Amino acid sequence: MNPNSMTPVDWAKRPILEKYADFTGRASRPELWWYVLGLVIAFIIVAIVESVLGIHRMIAGMYGPLSCLLWLATIVPSLAVGVRRLHDTNRPGWWILLPVIPECLMIAMALLTTGAVAAGGGLGAAAGGFAITGLLGLITLVGAIVVLVFYVMPGTPGENRYGPNPYGDAGPATVAAE
Repeated sequence: MNPNSMTPVDWAKRPILEKYADFTGRASRPELWWYVLGLVIAFIIVAIVESVLGIHRMIAGMYGPLSCLLWLATIVPSLAVGVRRLHDTNRPGWWILLPVIPECLMIAMALLTTGAVAAGGGLGAAAGGFAITGLLGLITLVGAIVVLVFYVMPGTPGENRYGPNPYGDAGPATVAAE
């Protein structure tokens, strides 16, 4: 499909229907952001349906089964479009892990600290664990902001090491003008 004639709906469904697990090449800003908007709308609709059916807190007391299924169905295309978007800014897709790694460490540290408190260590003994958890949370936030800034930056003009311009030869200025 010609990128210059795509509608917002075409951009939103492209990561799922055409490039489900494609981590190669480049993704333009419209492809990422229309997909994100479609995903947010889908999660809102699923949350409403789960609330009406009374199944919104069935899994771990926090999630509904439909939300979990939607998350499982969209995690791969979400990662793929994120990696391709980073490629469009001429960055390796590994940048997507910048907020993920400290977040995983933060969750592990929070669980360990909570376990130490529950085992009778007291809050004084766990203060260092809580401080490290907070620091990891801050690092996660900074990493997420960095990746977000990369996502909103314009792609490199022309071809880069990850492939041709996703807008085709016309470039983003022509697409925006139409």
